Amino acid sequence: MTLVLDDVTLTYPDGDGRLTALDAVGLTVPAGTTTAVVGPSGSGKSSLLAVAATLVTPDRGRVLVAGTETRALGRAERAALRRREIGIVFQQPNLLPSLTALEQLQVMADMEGRRRHGADGDRARELLAAVGLSGQAHRRPHQLSGGQRQRVNIARALMNEPSVLLVDEPTSALDHERGAAVLDLLLCLTRERGTATVLVTHDRAHLAGVDAVREMTDGKLE
Repeated sequence: MTLVLDDVTLTYPDGDGRLTALDAVGLTVPAGTTTAVVGPSGSGKSSLLAVAATLVTPDRGRVLVAGTETRALGRAERAALRRREIGIVFQQPNLLPSLTALEQLQVMADMEGRRRHGADGDRARELLAAVGLSGQAHRRPHQLSGGQRQRVNIARALMNEPSVLLVDEPTSALDHERGAAVLDLLLCLTRERGTATVLVTHDRAHLAGVDAVREMTDGKLE
């Protein structure tokens, strides 16, 4: 499945007028590929992620997630679609301090009502192994490094087998070496899991392996 943004325009109130955050944006991300969206702060990257995640409804245009056009969906339907089809890797991991790495992932299955006969535990362990943390399953966030916490963040986003993966500045709190490792991991998992991945970043140093790079300037996607 793909992620498609077709002629998407998003504006916000600004005094007596409106500020254009996204200006006729078009973006297609096929399954199993990663598209990086780069640009300065304030260029519209965060707005693009919010629209793709169905958190914000655009003024105009279409957003298709796994073949579903989202504009006509109600709030509850959009929330269900997010839980089912969209994984989000936040800039900061925001892990629950009282839960182990394994439990951070199992919570996602609980939210979707998928916990059954230990299957969620098996999938959580498999994902932790995929991100190189099989030996850290029972550690809590304060016992993990920054890079390890970000890997838990990535594994958690994949827990419900999403078709779309949205990644927001995943290396901003990491040093160069750990940042490169996290991006390599994301590219590898995208190919293996067949997700349509959008990577928003201002860091152009590690983008050699992505499938496409798009530049965002003043709400336009070049």
